[in-house]
Amino acid sequence: MTSSSSNKGIRKSSHYRPPTRKASSLERIPEDHRPMVGGHEVGPYRQCSYFQGVMNGVNVLCGMGILSTPYAVKQGGWLGLVILAVLGALAWYTGILLRRCLDSKEGLETYPDIGHAAFGTAGRIIISIILYMELYACCIEYLILESDNLSKLFPNAHLTIGSLTLDSHVLFAILTALIVMPTTWLRDLSCLSFVSAGGFIASIVIVSCLFWVGLVDHVGTVKSEGTALNLPGIPIAIGLYGYCYSGHGVFPNIYSSLKQRNQFPAVLFTCIALSTVLFAGAAIMGYIMFGESTESQFTLNLPPNLVASKIAVWTTVTNPITKYALTMTPLALSLEELLPPNQQTYPNIVMLRSALVVSSLIVALSVPFFAFSGLVMSLVGSFPTMFVAYILPCACFLAILRSKVTWYQVLLCVFIIAVGLCCAGVGTYSSLSKIIQKYH
Repeated sequence: MTSSSSNKGIRKSSHYRPPTRKASSLERIPEDHRPMVGGHEVGPYRQCSYFQGVMNGVNVLCGMGILSTPYAVKQGGWLGLVILAVLGALAWYTGILLRRCLDSKEGLETYPDIGHAAFGTAGRIIISIILYMELYACCIEYLILESDNLSKLFPNAHLTIGSLTLDSHVLFAILTALIVMPTTWLRDLSCLSFVSAGGFIASIVIVSCLFWVGLVDHVGTVKSEGTALNLPGIPIAIGLYGYCYSGHGVFPNIYSSLKQRNQFPAVLFTCIALSTVLFAGAAIMGYIMFGESTESQFTLNLPPNLVASKIAVWTTVTNPITKYALTMTPLALSLEELLPPNQQTYPNIVMLRSALVVSSLIVALSVPFFAFSGLVMSLVGSFPTMFVAYILPCACFLAILRSKVTWYQVLLCVFIIAVGLCCAGVGTYSSLSKIIQKYH
């Protein structure tokens, strides 16, 4: 999972204000507690220009998923890139549907608001749970990403305590958790918002380093032309490509932040098009360079002795450290509201947030995710992202505007829902089965 500093908006969080009511945000999500998907939230009170809206959208979409696009080509073959393009086009259309839902009634500003308007309190709760599930999964993925890349930089690192020896992967996962834990205690995250504002630039730097290593340093360029289509790997590829478009939870906030809201379709098209170019560029170049030896993150394939490789890896390492707190905060805020008013003290909040960090670390360490972090990303892209980005926007649109939709809109929405359900089912089953198979 970054955001424009001009908006101080983060796909994950913004400024903290004490909640005006103590009801759980699963029932009603306050302005500053709104869930965000895999990246950052854009503050709705900021008046953004077209360019700022595009930057926010690209920041939202260009997260950690870009690192796994070459691995997705390895799994699905070259023709699997068609899936990336199709998912991008459908993501644009479902983003427009979210806008139609927001415009249908006064007071709708967030994704859970749309869920409430479509399906009542149950809709709000279900959408909130799916969004928070994705946030928590992204936090786990950040720990895995940090461990993988730091282990590449320091492969011989280990810690021995008595008869217990921690290898580099486990050691760096624990160290990362200890580093990010204090950042989750902050009540005002505006300072982290500034740090994470360079996420789009970071994505450009990482992809540029990949091209530099391939074209200037002449690393890679395998002899094999690769596989045109690998059907057994398509479900994994679908999940990885789906993960790239996990920004719909924040699209309503981008829409609300625009000075001229009628520019939203163009803003959304531009940011999805730019992001898709980055995804495709990294996917094609990475697979051409490394072929069937492509790792789950292309940074793991880069020769460690090259300057461009070091820049790419360190850029990758610094991003999740700043994103973790921003990603975890909406979930933490919603859980804090469940505490009795007299228990909502700062020490209790610190304990709660620390427990969330520790729990994400335990989940990351409980199974050997480090050997197949790409499968974890595919699982997230297959289940919560397919619902948030494709299935739920169509379902909410049909429910809210059922008396105004045309027959071809109904057909298209039903088609997208069917495709989303199939991708979610096949991708989730394939990812889980491979994770279980590797675990045993």
